[in-house]
Amino acid sequence: MDRRIFFATLGIGFLVAPIVTGAQQPPRVRRIGYLESGSAAPGTAHVEAFRKGLRELGWIDGQNIAIEVRYAAGKFDRLPALAGELVRLRVDLIFASTTPGALAAKRATTTTPIVIGFVADPVASGLVVSLAHPGGNITGWTHQGLDLRAKYLELLKEAVPRATQIGALLNPANPVHVASLKNLEAAAQTLKVQLHPVWVQDPTDLENAFSRLAQKRVDALAVLPEGMFLTQRDLIVALAARHRLATLYGVIEFAEAGGLMAYGVNLPDMFRRGAFFVDRILKGVNPADLPVEQPTKVDLVINSRTAKALGLTIPPSLLLRADRVIE
Repeated sequence: MDRRIFFATLGIGFLVAPIVTGAQQPPRVRRIGYLESGSAAPGTAHVEAFRKGLRELGWIDGQNIAIEVRYAAGKFDRLPALAGELVRLRVDLIFASTTPGALAAKRATTTTPIVIGFVADPVASGLVVSLAHPGGNITGWTHQGLDLRAKYLELLKEAVPRATQIGALLNPANPVHVASLKNLEAAAQTLKVQLHPVWVQDPTDLENAFSRLAQKRVDALAVLPEGMFLTQRDLIVALAARHRLATLYGVIEFAEAGGLMAYGVNLPDMFRRGAFFVDRILKGVNPADLPVEQPTKVDLVINSRTAKALGLTIPPSLLLRADRVIE
């Protein structure tokens, strides 16, 4: 071949190459469904933590992913329809928050990958076969086991030694709460206190629930982790203050909002960690091969301002064990 022709052809190739490269199709935008049992206001921090975790792994909402968020606003009967809506949108993956949300997602699809979060006992709830080998199309993280329910009463009794009547706020629509009652009853028997469970499914019944607790003359109250309760965080904290109830919550955000004590995991960190599972699945890993993760740390937070308002002196031994004291 004539060398002039060869180099001329090579030069044309260099000129054409950028044009071909520029004509390549942009990467496909992956769609993620986010199913939230709570409402937008209290749940926003968790959604943003989830988005932050995704950004750190290179998944940018509005660029290479699109997140479809659906809120049930504490009305669990809406979850099946919302989960079905996400399936019909043909999302690549569903992130389901809370046990009721995860169960609704599981019933809606057996093929779309599901990442769960804020779920207390995924094995007992029937979501996964085991934590190490979840099986099926579901994996994710669990925030704490049912055995921690007993710790709520132990901490309350330590904070309020005179307490002999302790209430528990539960939601009958949450299967984990039904299972938790046995743990609470066993703990009450060990501590020699009388347990008064109060069941609330509708947010409009919360004020009546606290009135019932007042009628029973309870000395302290445990509020279990629950999506609907989280949507009503400010109201529940205000009702506890109005009835002058020393209250421990299973979600740290309640203590930050003025609750006396909270014992639980750092939920924003856990929601941020949920992005890890999404990243692995979108890159081709089977959910069945991703073990469900458990928290390595549970925090005790005490609000000393609320203790003073209640005229309560928190024992120094308890204050020393606290991970954070809100002054």
